[in-house]
Amino acid sequence: MAAQKELEFKGYAMTDPSAWSSLTVTPFQPKNFGPEDVEVAITHCGVCGSDLHTLTGGWGTANIPLIVGHEIVGKVTRVGEKVKDIKPGDRVGVGAQVGSCLKCRACNDNYENYCPGMIHTYNHQYPDGVKTQGGYSTGIRAHERFVFPIPEKLESRYAASMLCAGVTVFSPLKAYGCGPGKKVGVIGIGGLGHYAVLFAKAMGAEVWAFTRGTAKAEDVKKMGADHVVDTNVDGYWKDLEMTFDILISTVDHFPAGVSLRAILSMLYVHGKYITVGLPDVDQPLPSLHPFDITNNGCLIGGSHIGSKEDMMEMLQLAAEKDIKPWIEELPMKDAGKALEGVKAGKVRYRYVLKQDIAPVE
Repeated sequence: MAAQKELEFKGYAMTDPSAWSSLTVTPFQPKNFGPEDVEVAITHCGVCGSDLHTLTGGWGTANIPLIVGHEIVGKVTRVGEKVKDIKPGDRVGVGAQVGSCLKCRACNDNYENYCPGMIHTYNHQYPDGVKTQGGYSTGIRAHERFVFPIPEKLESRYAASMLCAGVTVFSPLKAYGCGPGKKVGVIGIGGLGHYAVLFAKAMGAEVWAFTRGTAKAEDVKKMGADHVVDTNVDGYWKDLEMTFDILISTVDHFPAGVSLRAILSMLYVHGKYITVGLPDVDQPLPSLHPFDITNNGCLIGGSHIGSKEDMMEMLQLAAEKDIKPWIEELPMKDAGKALEGVKAGKVRYRYVLKQDIAPVE
């Protein structure tokens, strides 16, 4: 179906890597529209740590001009003739992935977020060479598998940051059995960590929040944490040995002297340490010896965003449990200010940008 009004694609782009937070409104070429594609006029986009790592070059070279943003909510303006469950006018979201091969074992098993041929929402490109641009913009096109209907009960400003930060922690919590009777620790209380507390509690687990200092202690208690642990206290882990079924680490920078052995000692037998924080490429995990993982038979793993199945379950849980992230809403023209706030650690706990180039009715 044709849109009532043709979208003009433009967004706040980095044009000079030396001035990564000075973004300029720039037109761009969207994905060439296909029969299984959905076109979305963007209303909101969350500000993710991934945006910062990409703009600053921490994860490698950026394509210029670059529009970041992969926590997108908006209104459908057009759908391809083979799209089945989405129609113009629907409110939908798009996360950190806009494509995959749709043919491999991972895609067929509903693990499309692990497809070797996955296409990232920005700083990537389609097989035909069109570069992907993100959600600090007026619109986006994506294959229907990567477009998610938003439940009516969820406000767009709250749903936005769930589409990367939320699903990135929900997916491993679900995969590793978070629920009643389980003990879950969340290491690092930022955008991802605050979602891990919210979701783990909503799923029925007993939740510990690990944070440096006490500045966020009252906040995380209000989010639902049953216990708060100050990791600046020497030996904070000793009374918690053999406690946790799951430890979710959202840390994207490990200070000097951090012992992974100490952290892993808090896991119960066959407990899982899952890292979802992704530091710059020159900042590996702290060193590890095989002795560190044999005493309790613990397992170390990672998790990458989430599948459509994960996304829909998470959004439904958020709607049913009335889960609201802690956000600060800003006009999209203040994207640079928000990015600087993320870099400085000022955000509590997620910035969400409201699109202001071409407001959506």
